[in-house]
Amino acid sequence: LARAAADIGTGSLDAFVPDVVHCHDWQAGLAPAYLRFAKGRAAASVTTIHNIAFQGRYDSTVFPELGLPAEAFTIDGVEYFGGVGYLKAGLQCADAITTVSPTYAGEIQAPEGGMGLDGLLRARQAVLSGIVNGIDTDVWNPATDTHLARTYSAQRLAGRAANKRQVENEFGLESCDGMIACVVSRLAWQKGMDLLGECIDPLVAAGGRLAVLGSGDAGIEAMLRAAAARHPGRVGIVTGYSEPLSHLLQGGADAIVIPSRFEPCGLTQFYGLRYGCVPIVARVGGLADTVIDANIAAVDAGVATGIQFLPVEAEALKGALIKALDFYADRPLWQRLQKNGMKADVSWTASAARYAELYRSIAPDN
Repeated sequence: LARAAADIGTGSLDAFVPDVVHCHDWQAGLAPAYLRFAKGRAAASVTTIHNIAFQGRYDSTVFPELGLPAEAFTIDGVEYFGGVGYLKAGLQCADAITTVSPTYAGEIQAPEGGMGLDGLLRARQAVLSGIVNGIDTDVWNPATDTHLARTYSAQRLAGRAANKRQVENEFGLESCDGMIACVVSRLAWQKGMDLLGECIDPLVAAGGRLAVLGSGDAGIEAMLRAAAARHPGRVGIVTGYSEPLSHLLQGGADAIVIPSRFEPCGLTQFYGLRYGCVPIVARVGGLADTVIDANIAAVDAGVATGIQFLPVEAEALKGALIKALDFYADRPLWQRLQKNGMKADVSWTASAARYAELYRSIAPDN
């Protein structure tokens, strides 16, 4: 994959000679190295980090198979702790490095977030930037979404009620007007799902309900199923993934819970904003950049779109859930949070413009 991308970037196809090759994550990490050590004209390269936890590290015995010159196997090339680091190669050799949110770009330059690559990223911070993701606002549009029981808009929020009844049916929840918090996620440590498990009993005791769609760690799945058994009609879980159900939850649940320990950007908070499903998020990475916390100043200014919490611990998450329940009881305030979120620009428009500007800045002969 990386070799083919680099070959195209050095002119192997007369019909298409790109100015920039944009590489994503470790799977494409060698492409900037091939371009850097190529003979003759080569395209500029960008490496984007979506999750620095996945690095593509291999033993040095793979190096002879890569077709790179001997001088590439150095600390300034693809060598990484005596082996070959695919992501490390992309970060070392690319003309520009991006990641999927400004806050995550800062987090990965610290030892706690850099996972061994923080030193390299600090050394290359001049070419590192964070550009948030966007979503397809045609696919994710509550006014036209065929997966919903009823479509709606910020001006017709009452339409969400039919979707809420459908969520109750799909997840075996008792029908009432109380808040439904939902989760659409991999059930993994990174996503903070073990922390959520510690908060289910307090959430239910305070009058909340929970609908979970996801799969992953067997222990976390078992914990959530046990919570559903303890609280029939108040907690429901569907293991696996369903695109229709994910849309329905955004359109019918009142809040979406995203307690990630680290989150480069995330997409589910964008869907929540778009659908008036108020995000409750850890103040990390792209979650911090895309959800405006409902603190006193933001509420008074009329700009809050969700609830953030820190530290990423069970007690702080429990506090955020109780805060959400309190806000939900104040229906005018809750609707303001919903409508503020639905006005947010979660499309690719602004981010695409930033990428275009970046490409122009590094293109050859610029």
